[in-house]
Amino acid sequence: MPVATAKPSHSAAPLRPVRLGAFDSVLDRRADGTIYMAAAQPLGRYHDTIGEPLDIWAKAAPDRVFLAQRDAQDRWRTLSYAQTREAVHRIGASLLRRGLSAERPIVIISGNSIEHALLALAAMVVGIPYAPVSPAYSLMSSDFGKLRMIVDLLTPGLVFAADGGPFARALYATVPDDIELVVAQNPLGDRPTTMFADLTGAADAAGVAAAQAKVTPDTIAKFLFTSGSTGAPKAVINTHRMLCSNQAMITSGFAFVQDEPPVVVDWLPWSHTFGSNHNFNLVLMNGGSLYIDDGNPTPPGVPKTARNLRDIAPTIYFNVPKGYEALVPHFRADETLRKNFFSRLKVLFYAGASLNQTTWDDLTELSVQATGERIIFLSSLGSTETAPSALACTWDADRAGNIGVPFPGVELKLAPNEGKLEARLRGPLITPGYWRQEQHTRDAFDAEGFYKIGDALKFADSNDPGKGLLFDGRIAEDFKLTSGTWVSVGPLRARFVDYFAPYVRDVVLAGADRDDVAALVFPDIEACRRLAGLAADAPADAVVEAPAVRAKFAELLDAFAAGQGSSMRVMRVILMAAPPSLDKAEMTDKGSINQRAVLASRAGLAAQLYAQPLPAAVIAISE
Repeated sequence: MPVATAKPSHSAAPLRPVRLGAFDSVLDRRADGTIYMAAAQPLGRYHDTIGEPLDIWAKAAPDRVFLAQRDAQDRWRTLSYAQTREAVHRIGASLLRRGLSAERPIVIISGNSIEHALLALAAMVVGIPYAPVSPAYSLMSSDFGKLRMIVDLLTPGLVFAADGGPFARALYATVPDDIELVVAQNPLGDRPTTMFADLTGAADAAGVAAAQAKVTPDTIAKFLFTSGSTGAPKAVINTHRMLCSNQAMITSGFAFVQDEPPVVVDWLPWSHTFGSNHNFNLVLMNGGSLYIDDGNPTPPGVPKTARNLRDIAPTIYFNVPKGYEALVPHFRADETLRKNFFSRLKVLFYAGASLNQTTWDDLTELSVQATGERIIFLSSLGSTETAPSALACTWDADRAGNIGVPFPGVELKLAPNEGKLEARLRGPLITPGYWRQEQHTRDAFDAEGFYKIGDALKFADSNDPGKGLLFDGRIAEDFKLTSGTWVSVGPLRARFVDYFAPYVRDVVLAGADRDDVAALVFPDIEACRRLAGLAADAPADAVVEAPAVRAKFAELLDAFAAGQGSSMRVMRVILMAAPPSLDKAEMTDKGSINQRAVLASRAGLAAQLYAQPLPAAVIAISE
């Protein structure tokens, strides 16, 4: 039993005041079970192009820091709004002289950097599409298959890598000789390479102004590639209308960003819609300051993020659930970090996956320790095709997982599908389709023009739709048991990972056309190594075979299955020493697991889960 104290629990602490939007949902229920849902409030005015807010803030707040990044001496290098606009217009003039277009766009294969931001903004200002591509396709892949596919699909006229050194192999392997290469440092020795600094040469104010005047809301701003979690990556067309309308939606919900310029410390990659369209554009649209975090949610990356958050106190913080989980021990151990991080924070925002309740509670407790106040958690639903945020929770939900209601300007259609409600979306934030992939485009929309996002949703309170919606699984991942019972993979996977924390990184569920559910588990090797009392250099094979680890999983598996129906009970597991493979499409570059790819590439292991007698590798519940 917990020991009672006079100190109130963190759940009773006051909520830090923050100005948020509130939307009234209007529902139209049809006889066939289809539900149409939208906000009663209209969407406000939004910019026509991404270049407009840069012009506005360069004039209104010319000296305010817009972009910051640590330099080679570990100091913050900064660019003001005026400096950014000047550089962007000079680079834009250089790009115009190269005759680039949607047919010959720009491809950026390196990660977040000031140079990346300047090149991207310059391209969008003068109406040239660009495509930020995950660095993992160059640095973590052995065959460069995805990068080669992207280059072949887009036929770029210019490819940029911040550092020619680590990207050399990928560039040689995938970029034809007639495509211009640009690097910020370390040019390729035996191939003509343009230095990034050369792009900031001669200005052409008249030429840039003329090009900017031709950019319309329907001009393609960028191509963003889907993560590939349910198939091969696709090139999503992102127009200026999509990006600008979505920021108006986000700002209507996160109204506090209009009261003071947001300060954001962010690692989320610009090759994905969360980091680029959501976070970068939120800072730009509202005249804020973006500190580029050189960390990430990995053992070597988290200390870098902690160091940056010790320096810079954000007003809103964005992360994926794994990122928050990784930061909790640092907040606990470092009072200076904890106090600085929470000092002026208005919102903790998560997306990309469901946040487990343990991490939610831990961060709430830490914020109360640091400030005496709780910080509100918010989340949303969206995708690369929705620019990205279509629904959002803009109130103090009592538990993790609420993704809210549609933003103004968004139409949500909930279509009955095998006992669930499949979400479909329509509005100015939706992509017109996939570049040079017409069949994918046709398949993505229904007869009414709604984009089929692939998620199932359910109401948090069936009697009060205004209390928001909950994620109810990916349509493409769910399967039936031989009994005819549907297994909702997303919710079960999230529950499993939360229950087995900290010993599990992710899990892949098997059981289609079987009698019961079993699982292939990607364990957290470090946590399991500590559990087993093994040396820090003990190999992964030895860790997953350790008796203490197997005993702990057997114990947790029994408890997890107790009292559950067949669709919510995992009967057997195999712990896998080999991590998910990017080249085999088992894992996306942002760390999401491709369920179907893992089951296909590890079919032999999956078969062992149902073999009789059970192989030694299988851990099963007690009979």
